[in-house]
Amino acid sequence: MFAASFISSVEEFFGQFADVGWLSLLLGCAFFGGFLTLRSRACFNVLRAAYPTERFQWRNIWGAYVAAYGVNMVFPARFGNIVRLFLTKTSVPNSSYPAVASSFLVDTVFDLSVAVPILIFAFTQGVFPKPPDFSKLSAFDLSYLAAHPQFTLFLLTFLAVLVLVLFAFLSVRVRAFWARVRQGVTILTDRRRYFREVWSVQAVAWLSRFGAFWCFLDAFHVGGSVRNVLLVYGVAAVSSLIPLTPGGAGVQQARLVKVFAGSAAGATVAAYSVGQQIAIAAFSAGLGFVALALVFRMRSFKEVIRRGREDRDRQQAAEAAT
Repeated sequence: MFAASFISSVEEFFGQFADVGWLSLLLGCAFFGGFLTLRSRACFNVLRAAYPTERFQWRNIWGAYVAAYGVNMVFPARFGNIVRLFLTKTSVPNSSYPAVASSFLVDTVFDLSVAVPILIFAFTQGVFPKPPDFSKLSAFDLSYLAAHPQFTLFLLTFLAVLVLVLFAFLSVRVRAFWARVRQGVTILTDRRRYFREVWSVQAVAWLSRFGAFWCFLDAFHVGGSVRNVLLVYGVAAVSSLIPLTPGGAGVQQARLVKVFAGSAAGATVAAYSVGQQIAIAAFSAGLGFVALALVFRMRSFKEVIRRGREDRDRQQAAEAAT
Protein backbone atom coordinates (compact mmCIF):
# COMPACT_ATOMS: atom_id res chain seq x y z
CA MET A 1 0.00 0.00 0.00
CA PHE A 2 2.81 2.38 0.88
CA ALA A 3 4.69 1.57 -2.34
CA ALA A 4 1.63 2.28 -4.49
CA SER A 5 0.97 5.55 -2.67
CA PHE A 6 4.58 6.64 -2.93
CA ILE A 7 4.83 5.77 -6.63
CA SER A 8 1.60 7.66 -7.27
CA SER A 9 2.98 10.72 -5.50
CA VAL A 10 6.21 10.49 -7.51
CA GLU A 11 4.17 10.41 -10.71
CA GLU A 12 2.28 13.50 -9.56
CA PHE A 13 5.59 15.21 -8.84
CA PHE A 14 7.02 14.57 -12.28
CA GLY A 15 3.64 15.38 -13.85
CA GLN A 16 3.88 18.87 -12.32
CA PHE A 17 7.64 19.19 -12.78
CA ALA A 18 7.32 22.19 -15.09
CA ASP A 19 5.17 24.06 -12.56
CA VAL A 20 7.73 23.90 -9.75
CA GLY A 21 8.88 27.31 -8.51
CA TRP A 22 12.58 26.82 -9.09
CA LEU A 23 13.70 30.04 -7.44
CA SER A 24 11.85 29.10 -4.25
CA LEU A 25 13.24 25.57 -4.49
CA LEU A 26 16.83 26.77 -4.79
CA LEU A 27 16.32 29.27 -1.99
CA GLY A 28 14.90 26.48 0.16
CA CYS A 29 18.00 24.36 -0.47
CA ALA A 30 20.21 27.33 0.45
CA PHE A 31 18.32 27.78 3.72
CA PHE A 32 18.63 24.05 4.38
CA GLY A 33 22.38 24.26 3.79
CA GLY A 34 22.48 27.06 6.36
CA PHE A 35 20.59 24.84 8.79
CA LEU A 36 23.14 22.03 8.44
CA THR A 37 26.06 24.42 8.74
CA LEU A 38 24.74 26.06 11.91
CA ARG A 39 23.96 22.69 13.49
CA SER A 40 27.51 21.57 12.78
CA ARG A 41 28.82 24.72 14.49
CA ALA A 42 26.86 23.86 17.61
CA CYS A 43 28.34 20.34 17.50
CA PHE A 44 31.81 21.84 17.16
CA ASN A 45 31.23 23.94 20.28
CA VAL A 46 30.10 20.86 22.20
CA LEU A 47 33.27 18.99 21.26
CA ARG A 48 35.45 22.01 22.00
CA ALA A 49 34.09 22.00 25.57
CA ALA A 50 34.75 18.25 25.84
CA TYR A 51 38.32 18.55 24.51
CA PRO A 52 39.54 22.04 25.47
CA THR A 53 43.23 21.22 25.05
CA GLU A 54 42.95 19.59 21.62
CA ARG A 55 43.14 21.51 18.35
CA PHE A 56 40.72 20.58 15.57
CA GLN A 57 38.93 22.42 12.80
CA TRP A 58 35.26 23.26 12.39
CA ARG A 59 35.34 22.26 8.73
CA ASN A 60 36.00 18.64 9.74
CA ILE A 61 33.06 18.62 12.13
CA TRP A 62 30.94 20.27 9.42
CA GLY A 63 32.07 17.63 6.92
CA ALA A 64 31.21 14.80 9.31
CA TYR A 65 27.77 16.27 10.05
CA VAL A 66 26.68 16.93 6.47
CA ALA A 67 28.11 13.62 5.25
CA ALA A 68 26.11 11.77 7.92
CA TYR A 69 22.95 13.71 7.09
CA GLY A 70 23.38 12.84 3.43
CA VAL A 71 23.80 9.16 4.25
CA ASN A 72 20.67 9.18 6.43
CA MET A 73 18.67 10.61 3.52
CA VAL A 74 19.77 7.70 1.29
CA PHE A 75 20.05 4.73 3.65
CA PRO A 76 17.58 3.60 6.36
CA ALA A 77 18.08 2.98 10.09
CA ARG A 78 20.23 6.08 10.70
CA PHE A 79 23.27 4.46 9.13
CA GLY A 80 24.74 7.94 8.74
CA ASN A 81 25.21 8.23 12.50
CA ILE A 82 27.93 5.58 12.28
CA VAL A 83 29.61 7.58 9.52
CA ARG A 84 29.42 10.72 11.64
CA LEU A 85 30.83 8.92 14.68
CA PHE A 86 33.90 7.72 12.84
CA LEU A 87 34.58 10.94 10.92
CA THR A 88 34.17 13.06 14.04
CA LYS A 89 36.30 10.78 16.18
CA THR A 90 39.17 10.84 13.67
CA SER A 91 38.88 14.64 13.41
CA VAL A 92 39.40 15.25 17.15
CA PRO A 93 42.86 14.18 18.39
CA ASN A 94 42.95 11.84 21.40
CA SER A 95 39.16 11.50 21.41
CA SER A 96 37.20 8.37 22.23
CA TYR A 97 34.11 6.83 20.68
CA PRO A 98 32.03 6.97 23.91
CA ALA A 99 32.73 10.68 24.40
CA VAL A 100 32.05 11.58 20.77
CA ALA A 101 28.86 9.50 20.71
CA SER A 102 27.56 11.08 23.92
CA SER A 103 28.27 14.55 22.52
CA PHE A 104 25.65 13.82 19.86
CA LEU A 105 23.05 13.56 22.63
CA VAL A 106 23.45 17.26 23.40
CA ASP A 107 21.63 17.97 20.11
CA THR A 108 18.47 16.43 21.50
CA VAL A 109 18.12 18.95 24.34
CA PHE A 110 17.18 21.73 21.93
CA ASP A 111 15.24 19.36 19.66
CA LEU A 112 13.00 18.27 22.53
CA SER A 113 12.52 21.83 23.76
CA VAL A 114 10.96 22.81 20.43
CA ALA A 115 9.43 19.49 19.35
CA VAL A 116 7.05 19.20 22.30
CA PRO A 117 5.26 22.57 21.81
CA ILE A 118 5.21 22.07 18.03
CA LEU A 119 3.54 18.68 18.36
CA ILE A 120 1.03 20.10 20.84
CA PHE A 121 0.21 22.83 18.29
CA ALA A 122 -0.02 20.29 15.44
CA PHE A 123 -2.43 18.02 17.32
CA THR A 124 -4.72 20.99 18.06
CA GLN A 125 -5.13 21.94 14.40
CA GLY A 126 -7.60 19.21 13.52
CA VAL A 127 -5.60 17.98 10.51
CA PHE A 128 -2.77 16.14 12.26
CA PRO A 129 -3.52 12.39 12.69
CA LYS A 130 -3.75 11.22 16.28
CA PRO A 131 -1.53 8.30 17.39
CA PRO A 132 -4.45 5.78 17.26
CA ASP A 133 -4.90 6.63 13.57
CA PHE A 134 -1.28 5.95 12.60
CA SER A 135 -2.13 2.45 11.42
CA LYS A 136 -4.51 3.93 8.84
CA LEU A 137 -1.74 5.87 7.12
CA SER A 138 -0.24 4.40 3.95
CA ALA A 139 3.25 4.41 5.42
CA PHE A 140 4.73 0.95 5.93
CA ASP A 141 7.11 1.74 8.79
CA LEU A 142 4.57 3.50 11.00
CA SER A 143 1.35 1.72 10.06
CA TYR A 144 2.87 -1.74 10.46
CA LEU A 145 4.03 -1.01 14.01
CA ALA A 146 0.71 0.59 14.92
CA ALA A 147 -1.28 -2.32 13.45
CA HIS A 148 0.85 -5.00 15.15
CA PRO A 149 1.13 -4.00 18.82
CA GLN A 150 2.49 -7.41 19.86
CA PHE A 151 5.39 -7.14 17.43
CA THR A 152 5.96 -3.54 18.50
CA LEU A 153 6.10 -4.64 22.15
CA PHE A 154 8.51 -7.43 21.23
CA LEU A 155 10.71 -4.97 19.31
CA LEU A 156 10.83 -2.52 22.19
CA THR A 157 11.58 -5.34 24.65
CA PHE A 158 14.33 -6.68 22.39
CA LEU A 159 15.92 -3.24 22.16
CA ALA A 160 15.73 -2.80 25.94
CA VAL A 161 17.40 -6.20 26.48
CA LEU A 162 20.04 -5.30 23.89
CA VAL A 163 20.83 -2.10 25.79
CA LEU A 164 21.18 -4.08 29.04
CA VAL A 165 23.47 -6.62 27.37
CA LEU A 166 25.65 -3.86 25.97
CA PHE A 167 25.75 -2.23 29.38
CA ALA A 168 26.81 -5.52 30.98
CA PHE A 169 29.46 -6.01 28.31
CA LEU A 170 30.83 -2.53 28.89
CA SER A 171 30.64 -2.81 32.67
CA VAL A 172 34.04 -4.52 32.69
CA ARG A 173 35.46 -1.04 32.31
CA VAL A 174 32.37 0.82 33.39
CA ARG A 175 34.13 3.62 35.28
CA ALA A 176 36.34 4.57 32.36
CA PHE A 177 33.40 4.25 29.98
CA TRP A 178 31.08 6.53 31.95
CA ALA A 179 33.89 9.03 32.49
CA ARG A 180 34.20 9.32 28.73
CA VAL A 181 30.45 9.57 28.31
CA ARG A 182 30.33 12.45 30.82
CA GLN A 183 33.21 14.09 28.98
CA GLY A 184 31.12 14.27 25.81
CA VAL A 185 28.36 16.26 27.55
CA THR A 186 30.67 18.54 29.54
CA ILE A 187 29.12 21.67 28.08
CA LEU A 188 25.81 20.89 29.84
CA THR A 189 27.52 21.54 33.17
CA ASP A 190 28.08 25.18 32.16
CA ARG A 191 24.56 26.48 31.60
CA ARG A 192 25.56 29.91 30.31
CA ARG A 193 28.07 28.53 27.86
CA TYR A 194 25.59 25.91 26.65
CA PHE A 195 22.90 28.51 25.90
CA ARG A 196 25.41 30.86 24.31
CA GLU A 197 27.35 28.40 22.15
CA VAL A 198 24.85 25.61 21.50
CA TRP A 199 21.19 26.38 22.20
CA SER A 200 21.25 29.85 20.61
CA VAL A 201 23.11 28.55 17.55
CA GLN A 202 20.61 25.71 17.15
CA ALA A 203 17.78 28.24 17.48
CA VAL A 204 19.15 30.18 14.50
CA ALA A 205 19.53 26.88 12.64
CA TRP A 206 15.88 26.14 13.43
CA LEU A 207 14.90 29.48 11.85
CA SER A 208 16.97 28.63 8.78
CA ARG A 209 15.16 25.30 8.45
CA PHE A 210 11.89 27.17 8.98
CA GLY A 211 12.79 29.33 5.98
CA ALA A 212 13.63 26.21 3.96
CA PHE A 213 10.25 24.59 4.64
CA TRP A 214 8.46 27.86 3.80
CA CYS A 215 10.25 28.03 0.44
CA PHE A 216 9.50 24.38 -0.35
CA LEU A 217 5.81 24.95 0.38
CA ASP A 218 5.84 27.90 -2.01
CA ALA A 219 7.85 26.02 -4.64
CA PHE A 220 5.21 23.30 -4.87
CA HIS A 221 2.28 25.77 -4.58
CA VAL A 222 0.93 24.50 -1.27
CA GLY A 223 1.58 27.91 0.26
CA GLY A 224 4.10 29.00 2.84
CA SER A 225 2.73 30.20 6.19
CA VAL A 226 3.66 29.96 9.84
CA ARG A 227 0.92 27.38 10.43
CA ASN A 228 1.93 25.22 7.47
CA VAL A 229 5.61 25.27 8.36
CA LEU A 230 4.86 24.27 11.95
CA LEU A 231 2.77 21.37 10.65
CA VAL A 232 5.72 20.28 8.48
CA TYR A 233 7.91 20.46 11.58
CA GLY A 234 5.40 18.25 13.38
CA VAL A 235 5.54 15.68 10.60
CA ALA A 236 9.35 15.75 10.65
CA ALA A 237 9.38 15.25 14.43
CA VAL A 238 7.18 12.15 14.22
CA SER A 239 9.06 10.65 11.26
CA SER A 240 12.39 10.98 13.05
CA LEU A 241 11.16 8.62 15.78
CA ILE A 242 10.97 5.62 13.42
CA PRO A 243 13.95 5.69 11.01
CA LEU A 244 13.10 2.49 9.12
CA THR A 245 13.18 4.29 5.77
CA PRO A 246 15.69 6.85 4.44
CA GLY A 247 14.92 10.19 6.05
CA GLY A 248 11.66 8.77 7.40
CA ALA A 249 10.27 8.98 3.86
CA GLY A 250 7.34 6.63 4.40
CA VAL A 251 5.97 8.47 7.41
CA GLN A 252 6.61 11.93 6.02
CA GLN A 253 5.03 11.31 2.63
CA ALA A 254 1.88 9.77 4.11
CA ARG A 255 1.46 12.37 6.83
CA LEU A 256 2.12 15.37 4.57
CA VAL A 257 -0.61 14.18 2.21
CA LYS A 258 -2.98 13.80 5.15
CA VAL A 259 -2.10 17.12 6.80
CA PHE A 260 -2.39 19.27 3.67
CA ALA A 261 -5.30 17.46 2.06
CA GLY A 262 -7.54 20.52 2.51
CA SER A 263 -4.92 23.15 1.68
CA ALA A 264 -4.50 22.47 -2.04
CA ALA A 265 -5.51 20.09 -4.83
CA GLY A 266 -4.74 16.44 -4.21
CA ALA A 267 -2.23 16.29 -7.08
CA THR A 268 -0.44 19.38 -5.75
CA VAL A 269 -0.17 17.99 -2.23
CA ALA A 270 1.02 14.60 -3.53
CA ALA A 271 3.68 16.30 -5.65
CA TYR A 272 4.81 18.37 -2.69
CA SER A 273 4.91 15.37 -0.33
CA VAL A 274 7.64 13.68 -2.38
CA GLY A 275 9.08 16.75 -4.06
CA GLN A 276 10.32 18.22 -0.80
CA GLN A 277 11.84 14.88 0.23
CA ILE A 278 13.54 14.44 -3.15
CA ALA A 279 14.93 17.99 -3.01
CA ILE A 280 16.29 17.62 0.52
CA ALA A 281 17.66 14.11 -0.14
CA ALA A 282 19.39 15.14 -3.38
CA PHE A 283 20.84 18.30 -1.86
CA SER A 284 21.97 16.60 1.36
CA ALA A 285 23.48 13.60 -0.41
CA GLY A 286 25.30 15.84 -2.89
CA LEU A 287 26.64 18.04 -0.11
CA GLY A 288 27.67 14.92 1.82
CA PHE A 289 29.69 13.57 -1.11
CA VAL A 290 31.35 16.99 -1.53
CA ALA A 291 32.30 16.95 2.16
CA LEU A 292 33.76 13.45 1.89
CA ALA A 293 35.79 14.35 -1.18
CA LEU A 294 37.06 17.81 -0.19
CA VAL A 295 37.37 17.56 3.59
CA PHE A 296 38.24 13.90 4.18
CA ARG A 297 39.64 12.96 0.73
CA MET A 298 37.36 9.94 0.50
CA ARG A 299 35.57 8.83 -2.63
CA SER A 300 32.81 6.63 -1.26
CA PHE A 301 30.91 5.70 1.89
CA LYS A 302 32.45 2.22 1.61
CA GLU A 303 35.86 3.79 2.19
CA VAL A 304 34.48 5.48 5.33
CA ILE A 305 33.45 2.09 6.73
CA ARG A 306 36.79 0.53 5.81
CA ARG A 307 38.77 3.26 7.55
CA GLY A 308 36.43 3.09 10.51
CA ARG A 309 37.14 -0.60 10.98
CA GLU A 310 40.89 0.00 10.68
CA ASP A 311 40.71 2.75 13.31
CA ARG A 312 38.65 0.53 15.61
CA ASP A 313 41.17 -2.32 15.26
CA ARG A 314 44.08 0.03 16.01
CA GLN A 315 42.30 1.36 19.10
CA GLN A 316 41.50 -2.13 20.36
CA ALA A 317 45.10 -3.20 19.83
CA ALA A 318 46.36 -0.14 21.73
CA GLU A 319 43.97 -0.81 24.64
CA ALA A 320 45.03 -4.47 24.75
CA ALA A 321 48.69 -3.45 24.86
CA THR A 322 48.07 -1.20 27.86
